[in-house]
Amino acid sequence: MAAAVSAPLLRFHHHHRCLLRHSSSPRRYPAGFSRGLSSVSFGLPRSTTTAARSTASPSAPSAAAAEATDAASAQAGSDGKGDGVGEEERVVLPTNESSDRLLRIRHTVLAFCCLPFLTSLPVINLCAHVMAMAVQKLFPNSKVTIGPWIDNGFYYDFDMEPLTDKDLKRIKKEMDRIIRKNLPLVREEVSREEAQKRIEALNEPYKLEILEGIKEEPITIYHIGEEWWDLCAGPHVESTGKIDRRAVELESVAGAYWRGDESNQMLQRIYGTAWETEDQLKAYIHFKEEAKRRDHRRLGLDLDLFSIQEDAGGGLVFWHPKGAIIRHVLEDSWKQIHLQRGYDLLYTPHVAKAELWKVSGHIDFYKENMYNQMDVEDELYQLRPMNCPYHILVYKRKLHSYRDFPIRVAELGTVYRYELSGSLHGLFRVRGFTQDDAHIFCLEDQIKDEIRGVLDLTEQILGQFGFRYYEINLSTRPEKSVGSDDIWEKATLALKDALEDKGWEYKVDEGGGAFYGPKIDLKIEDALGRKWQCSTVQVDFNLPEQFDITYVNSNSEKKRPIMIHRAILGSLERFFGVLIEHYAGDFPLWLAPIQARILPVTDNELQYCNEVASELKSKGIRAEVCHGERLPKLIRNAETKKVPLMAVVGPKEVQARTLTIRSRHSGEIGTMPVDEFFRRIQLAIANKSSSL
Repeated sequence: MAAAVSAPLLRFHHHHRCLLRHSSSPRRYPAGFSRGLSSVSFGLPRSTTTAARSTASPSAPSAAAAEATDAASAQAGSDGKGDGVGEEERVVLPTNESSDRLLRIRHTVLAFCCLPFLTSLPVINLCAHVMAMAVQKLFPNSKVTIGPWIDNGFYYDFDMEPLTDKDLKRIKKEMDRIIRKNLPLVREEVSREEAQKRIEALNEPYKLEILEGIKEEPITIYHIGEEWWDLCAGPHVESTGKIDRRAVELESVAGAYWRGDESNQMLQRIYGTAWETEDQLKAYIHFKEEAKRRDHRRLGLDLDLFSIQEDAGGGLVFWHPKGAIIRHVLEDSWKQIHLQRGYDLLYTPHVAKAELWKVSGHIDFYKENMYNQMDVEDELYQLRPMNCPYHILVYKRKLHSYRDFPIRVAELGTVYRYELSGSLHGLFRVRGFTQDDAHIFCLEDQIKDEIRGVLDLTEQILGQFGFRYYEINLSTRPEKSVGSDDIWEKATLALKDALEDKGWEYKVDEGGGAFYGPKIDLKIEDALGRKWQCSTVQVDFNLPEQFDITYVNSNSEKKRPIMIHRAILGSLERFFGVLIEHYAGDFPLWLAPIQARILPVTDNELQYCNEVASELKSKGIRAEVCHGERLPKLIRNAETKKVPLMAVVGPKEVQARTLTIRSRHSGEIGTMPVDEFFRRIQLAIANKSSSL
């Protein structure tokens, strides 16, 4: 992706880190959540949910899209622990954005201190205060700090002795007692001097620091009855009795530094969740259990897909044979589709002279995310953090005419970025990863068609995996930017027109674009309703200027082309992690590392089984023979390893030269000749079906 030469690059590169590698939203999530997740709207069975989606792909009407998502979830649960999406009445879980009441409840439970940004939030408010009050009743020497809400609850930091799970149970019981007392929430306005006087009387040093950061007056205080008070912007529900104590749970405790600075005091962070009803809490707990069951790190180990080898270094992914074959299928499909869509494939080096990264702006503005330079024969070289400069060098190798455009180049390019060891997380945040990167060089009047082409390509590629629901944001010109008003207007209009041509709903993020151009960001929704940032399309007016790339127009004048950056999967590692969790490791037939396992009833059928396996392999089917156990155990083993198809072979099958087929998803299919089995597998693979 693009580099820059001015301060706004910092936001751009932060965007790239979140989008194209493996970082998560800056928010912190309770234990049990998968990092890399942008937001959550649950899609689960009774006591489970699906929240309203921000946008959906128009190519898949809501009913069809729901069917696709439900099928993916049902498939992922076919090992007997099914999701059961769509099986019974659903419990719809509200979000902080959709439910004013929920925000008030959570804030009241959590005890938000009066942070300046809270004044712009209409509601998030009582579980917070109740929890802080309970903590200070049980631990009188504890000091209250701050804690923001998160998508599914809250956390709060306290300066106090280390807490245990047993302490959390005590705190929850005290919270229940406070809730049952139905104490009123009373708002009071005081002067800054009065607030300071009261805080000093309580000996709360963190509150004094918070007070210093509050610029608005008067200062607001919320009282829980006459027993406890806190600085807060509010608002709250009217009394503690408005909270359903059965819909509140304290989840975990962890260490955290004050203000996130490791030179500051270590605090105790309590994570909690709060909902409007007990059913919603049960749905949320079910979601957490399901998310844990789908954790790509556990499944990667259980299914022998990948590993992180500490002997080699943290954040470096080893693709095992079964994971590598899935990657091969992904890459092969990606390349074929891109060639069909008019892209030229590139392979470029993993290192380059440091000077290249000076021109691109990375050395000045991205150095903290780059590895140390290497001295090669008295010249400094740098591992690449991005692919853009390489593609520009390929463009610059010769003079281009306006007749050459558009020029589309694509590469599965491996990049390296420095990450602190504490931030590494499975496949979602690593130090080396492969981007499905592409760049389009075009004329101004070609921008709309090229953007539309990228959106069509995005839909085609993501649709292969059953992703039908998208959340789309269009980010426009920020205050600081490069490029003329005219080209910004044309580029932004082209992005809008392309989205509207597709019939896709989108939200406009005014001023949220990169300094070098407007962009479209797309999040996909998985089988659990979680949203993952994957695809991006970005118009760039800056790098063509920095690298002085030109073309010759119809008047033989040198002009600057438009450069479009785009990625669809984001990175293979992160996308693979998303797929593992989306399918719960139960990959559809076309992706499965082993598509068919041939099972002899006894070793007498082994020779025939080996002949069948060889024939299937010669035709491109990923097949293997397993024997040495009784047939029921062989079938159970295949189910455990999530093999889509099993071919059982006994004496009758050998004599008739047939196979008895069992599908993981459809059960017994029947007996058929080998050629028929092969034909049906081929058809299922071509249709991206889960089974025959």
